[in-house]
Amino acid sequence: MRRVATGLLLAMAALFLFARTQTGVHPAWGYVQAFAEAAMVGGLADWFAVTALFRHPLGLPIPHTAIIPRNKDRIGDTLAVFLRTHFLTPSVVARRMHAIDIAGALGRWLAEPSGAASATRLRYGASRLAADILESLDPERLGGMVRGALSGQLRRLDVAPLVGQALEAAIADGRHVPLLDGIIRWAAKVLEANEHLVRAMVHERSGAIMRWTGLDETLSSKIIDGLDKLIRDMADDPAHPLRAKAEEGLARLAHDLQHDPDTQAKVAAFKDELLDNPALADWWQGMWERMRGAMLRAVRDPDALLGGRLGEAMAQLGTTLQEDPLLGRTINRFARRAAVGAASDYGDAIVRLVSDTIRGWDAATITLRLENAVGRDLQYIRINGTLVGGSVGVLLHAIEAAL
Repeated sequence: MRRVATGLLLAMAALFLFARTQTGVHPAWGYVQAFAEAAMVGGLADWFAVTALFRHPLGLPIPHTAIIPRNKDRIGDTLAVFLRTHFLTPSVVARRMHAIDIAGALGRWLAEPSGAASATRLRYGASRLAADILESLDPERLGGMVRGALSGQLRRLDVAPLVGQALEAAIADGRHVPLLDGIIRWAAKVLEANEHLVRAMVHERSGAIMRWTGLDETLSSKIIDGLDKLIRDMADDPAHPLRAKAEEGLARLAHDLQHDPDTQAKVAAFKDELLDNPALADWWQGMWERMRGAMLRAVRDPDALLGGRLGEAMAQLGTTLQEDPLLGRTINRFARRAAVGAASDYGDAIVRLVSDTIRGWDAATITLRLENAVGRDLQYIRINGTLVGGSVGVLLHAIEAAL
């Protein structure tokens, strides 16, 4: 469109020059010359006006030109105030939210995930939107933010009393017995797998006479057999004294976790040391990448996501949302209050984001974006100015000829 508008202006200049050479041939050429002359004036004037909005015409620092680049900060502030005044006020948001049935729309979508074309478009649109959001966010930064939030919550959490209460409740209900049985089975496997270490230790600590007579092997076998019998007795006898000692130790640990400051301090120090361990950060980063990958795979395939029991549960929830008016009103009221609260609490922050973003743009960026946003209409102004100017020139020439 720039080329069309500029080409029309050049055509008027050529027509003007040609008409000047034909003025004595016929009176009509006077009208043609007047049209072309006035069209050039109108086209040049509108070219100057359009160009002056965005830059200095011909690069000359003419006063009151390059209006938008010079006033971009004021434009950003004005736009932010306009948004805050007319869009992000609680009354406007509440009025708009009253006309929206959030619960009904959600219920229809959940109850018929594969039904109407609009529901299908909504599902796939929401899927693409969620995927685009997940892909656009910096995975390392987002993972660091989530890890930092979890780490902060864990650092503020007093873990020892919670663990102590859970352990005390488990002992009272007998849920610690499988744990002891598991420890005993683990001890039996460890002894079986490390018999050679016991024999090697006894052999190294035995004297030359014991090794010469083979008593070290006999002693090693006795030690291993004794330990094995002890473990089997503990596994077979729930009332074994060592099991009783272990239960007593667990009960004492549960009490100390809840009431002993030294034990609580040790648990807190261990927790902080664990949270500061780089290996935990690496583990969490890998876990976050797997979670993010799973979420991306899920949102990219909404049919698979809504299949199976999850799909059935969501369909049932959708039916309930449509058939229970009290639940629907409650959800709509919650959504309305949430939107109004967000507008009230974060409206200033949102408009400040708009203002600060525009302030952060360089003059060339905002000029290009606004010029492209207005687009072809700017060039139509130039074309219309050329044609209207020419028409006015013909009218003036006609009046002059009549007088």
